[in-house]
Amino acid sequence: MHELSVATSIVKIVQQEVNKIKGKTVLELYLEIGKLSGVEMDSFYFVWPQCINGNVLAQTKLFVEEPIGRARCAECETEFHIEKTFDSCPNCNSPFKEIISGKELKIKKIIIK
Repeated sequence: MHELSVATSIVKIVQQEVNKIKGKTVLELYLEIGKLSGVEMDSFYFVWPQCINGNVLAQTKLFVEEPIGRARCAECETEFHIEKTFDSCPNCNSPFKEIISGKELKIKKIIIK
C-alpha cells in the first residue's frame, strides 16, 4: 500500500525534526498532498492512526490541504484544471502540458511542544 509508505515517511521526517530540537510532542502537523500526487486520501487517513500510535505524533492535530490539478498547455499556453495527468487541453486538445499544481507532497508546518 503506497499510502502506508507515505505516512511512515512523514512520521520519520517529523520525528527527526522533533529530535533535532529536543521536543516532546507534535501539537499540529500541516501537510500539502495534491490531487495528482498519487496518494489515495481515504487510504492515507485509514493508515495514519496506526502510523502515529505510540510516538510523538500520537496526539497531533492533522491538517491536510489538497491542491487541485492545474496545467499549462505547451501549444497554446492555456491554463486549465486537470483531474488526471493525461487530460488534454480544453482549448486546442493538445496532450502536451506542464503540470503547475496538484502533484505536491509536502510537510508545510510542524508545531512542536
